[in-house]
Amino acid sequence: MISAGIVTVSYIAATILFILALGGLSNQETARRGNWYGITGMTIALLATIFGVVTQNYVELMVALAAGGGIGILLAKRVQMTDMPELVAILHSLVGLAAVMVGYANFMDPSVHFTGVELTIHDIETYLGILIGAVTFSGSVIAFGKLSGRIGGKPLTLPGRHLFNLGLLIGVFWFGREFVIESAVGGGIYPLMIMTGIALIFGIHMVMAIGGADMPVVVSMLNSYSGWAASATGFMLNNDLLIVTGALVGSSGAILSYIMCRAMNRKFLSVIAGGFGTAGGTVASSGNNEDQGEVIPVDADETAEMLLNASEVMIIPGYGMAVAQAQHVVFEITKALRAKGINVRFGIHPVAGRMPGHMNVLLAEARVPYDIVFEMDEINEDFPKIDVSVVIGANDIVNPSALDEPDSPIAGMPVLECWKGTTSIVLKRSMATGYAGVQNPLFFKDNTRMLFGDAKETLDAVFKAL
Repeated sequence: MISAGIVTVSYIAATILFILALGGLSNQETARRGNWYGITGMTIALLATIFGVVTQNYVELMVALAAGGGIGILLAKRVQMTDMPELVAILHSLVGLAAVMVGYANFMDPSVHFTGVELTIHDIETYLGILIGAVTFSGSVIAFGKLSGRIGGKPLTLPGRHLFNLGLLIGVFWFGREFVIESAVGGGIYPLMIMTGIALIFGIHMVMAIGGADMPVVVSMLNSYSGWAASATGFMLNNDLLIVTGALVGSSGAILSYIMCRAMNRKFLSVIAGGFGTAGGTVASSGNNEDQGEVIPVDADETAEMLLNASEVMIIPGYGMAVAQAQHVVFEITKALRAKGINVRFGIHPVAGRMPGHMNVLLAEARVPYDIVFEMDEINEDFPKIDVSVVIGANDIVNPSALDEPDSPIAGMPVLECWKGTTSIVLKRSMATGYAGVQNPLFFKDNTRMLFGDAKETLDAVFKAL
C-alpha cells in the first residue's frame, strides 16, 4: 500500500496528463503525442488506485484487469477503421453498464454508512449515476445497431412520442423522490430498479427516434453521457480523479455535440426529439423523387484525363471511401497528380462518415499530408475556382437540396458546394440515396459525371490510367 499523499499527487498528475491529452487530440499534428499523454495518465491512475486505494480482493481485480485488457488488445488489433464508429458506440455502452453496476453495488454495500443530509446526498449521487449510466448503456447499444446496419437508420416516430418522453421524465423524478424517502428507512431498491427500467427504455427510444444522418451527433452525445455517468460514479465513490476525468469527457463530448449540430444547422434538442432522414439506401420521401433527368456516366480513363487536364482538384471523401478501404489509393492518386504540378486538396465535412473526425483519421492512416486537408468552412468559397471535384462515396454532404429545397429533410444543413466548380466526378456503387435517405440533385447536373463501381476498384483503374 502506498500513502494517501502519493495517491493524491498521482491523481493530480493523471488529471494534468488527461487535460494535455485533450489539448493534443485537438490537432492532427499533435494527436499522437496527446494519445500518449492519455495512456500515461491512465496508467498512473490505475497503479495509484490498485496500490493505494484497493485493500482486498486483489486476485479478483487482477483477473478482471487481465480479461478486460485482453479483450481491448484483441479488439484494437482486429477492428477496421470502417468499424470504428460502432466500436466507439459499444465502448460507450460498457461505460454506462459499469456505472449502473457500480451504483447498485455501492447502494447494497453493507459497509457504507451515511446518515441525515449525507445519506440524502449520497442517495442522489447513486440515483443520478445509475440513471445516466442506464440511458448511456441502452442508447449506445441501439447506436451500435444502427451504425453496424443491424438496425435501420429510419427514425422511429411513435404517436405522441414527446408526451411519452415527458411521462418517462416525470416518472424518473417521482421514483427518485420515493428512493430517497425509502432509503432513509433501509429500503429503496424497488424505486431504484423501476427507475433503471425507465432509463433503459428512454435510452432506446431516444436513439431509435434519431435518423441516420444525425448519427455523428449521437456518437458525440453518448460520449458526453458516458463522461457524466463516470463523474456521478466518482461522487458516489468519493473518488476525485473519477469526478474530474468524467467531467472532462462529459464537457468535451457536449462541446463536440454542439459543434456537430452547428455544422448541420441543427438544434441539439431537435436532434434528441427526433432526427431527420430515413433508412440508408432507400428512396427519399421528401418530395424530390420526380424525374430529374439523365445522369452522365464516365469511365476510369476519362476520369484520369480530366484530372490530368486540371489545375485545381478537390477530393471530397465520404463513408463510401471508408467502406471500400480506398483511402490508400486516393493518396497514391494525390501523389501522382501533385508530382505533375496539379494542386490537390481535400474537403472534409464535419459530419462526413458516421463519427466525428472519421474521414480525417482515415486520411491520416493513409499518410495524406495534413496541410492539404481542409474543413468545409475553410474551402467552400474556393469551389468556383476548382476544375475537378472528386466525390468519393459521399452523398448528403454534397446535396444541393439542403440549400435549395426548404421542404427537404436536410434543409439548412451546410454542405460542400462542389457543383459550383467546373466538373464534379461522383464515385458511387449505384443511384441509391445516402444515409439520410434523400435523393441528390447533384447527380443530374450538367457538369456532373458519375463513375459507378466499388470505390477502390474504380480508383485503382484511374491510378493505372494516370
